Amino acid sequence: MINKQNLWFLTLFSLILVLSIYYITMPNDLLKEALKTDQVEKTTSKEKTTETIEEVSSLVAMRVSLEEERQNTMNTLQEKLTNDKTTSEEKNNAYEQLKYLNEVQGKEEAIEKKIKKEYKIDCFVKIDNSNADLVCVSSNHDNTLANNIMRLVQENYSNKMFITVKFQKK
Repeated sequence: MINKQNLWFLTLFSLILVLSIYYITMPNDLLKEALKTDQVEKTTSKEKTTETIEEVSSLVAMRVSLEEERQNTMNTLQEKLTNDKTTSEEKNNAYEQLKYLNEVQGKEEAIEKKIKKEYKIDCFVKIDNSNADLVCVSSNHDNTLANNIMRLVQENYSNKMFITVKFQKK
C-alpha cells in the first residue's frame, strides 16, 4: 500500500509532467499571443499603480529609515542586556528603554491607523518623548485638518505633546 507522502509526490509529479508536455507541444503562435496579452495586462496595471506608489513611497522611505534607526538602537540595548559585564542598573535601564521603544512604536501605528480611518489620509508618525512629528499625504492642506489631526494625536496622551503636521501633495 502506498503511503500518503508517496501518493502526493506521484500526484504532483504527474501534474508537472502533464503541464510540461502541454507547454512543449503548444503552438508558438498561441504562446506568443498569450505572452502579449499578459504583457499588456501587466503594463496597464503598472501604469495605474505607478501614481499610488510614487505618492506613498516617501512615507515608506521614512518608515524604513525610522525602523532601521530603532532596530539599531534595540540591538545595542539587547547587547547590553545579554552582556555579562553590564551592571544590573544598566540592564534595567536598557530594558526600560526597550519597553519604551516598543510602546512608542505601538502608539505610532495606532495613530496612523486612526488618521487613516477617520480622515482617509496616509500618514507617517514619529514620536520622540513629548514630540510628535506627522507627515500626511493629502490633496487638502488646510489648518482645520491639521488642527483636527493634532487633537486626535493629543487625545492619546495625558501630558502635553508638541505636535507638528506637515502635508505632502497627493
